[in-house]
Amino acid sequence: MKKALLLAIILVGFCASTFAQNRKPEWATIKTPSLRCWECKKRLEDYMAREIAQTESGIIKMQINLLSGTTRVQFWPDRVNLGYIQTAFANAGFDADEIKATEDSYKKLPPACKRVEEGGGPQKGKPCHMQPF
Repeated sequence: MKKALLLAIILVGFCASTFAQNRKPEWATIKTPSLRCWECKKRLEDYMAREIAQTESGIIKMQINLLSGTTRVQFWPDRVNLGYIQTAFANAGFDADEIKATEDSYKKLPPACKRVEEGGGPQKGKPCHMQPF
């Protein structure tokens, strides 16, 4: 009887600790002000696809809003943190919240994807948030 009770307590404790470690995925919204055209969107998606494949990171999916200049990211918090995602965006050449893009990656971006204060961004009369046909 005592052995059965002890076994039951151990089993319940093990199940509770296993369940507590299974966290739900989280969403985060990252300000990406220079991400405003379809070409920038494609560049970031391609870069992040390579990053996810190489590191098997906890990033599940991204939703890029070109009109608002924000990106929502769903990720597993026990595998990756928000700082890692922001750094990955910066390595792709895009500012992410308070983290500035790395200089080498930023230089490789087309003019439409550069910061507005540096002469980049959408050009007058050319809507760049829609992919050309």
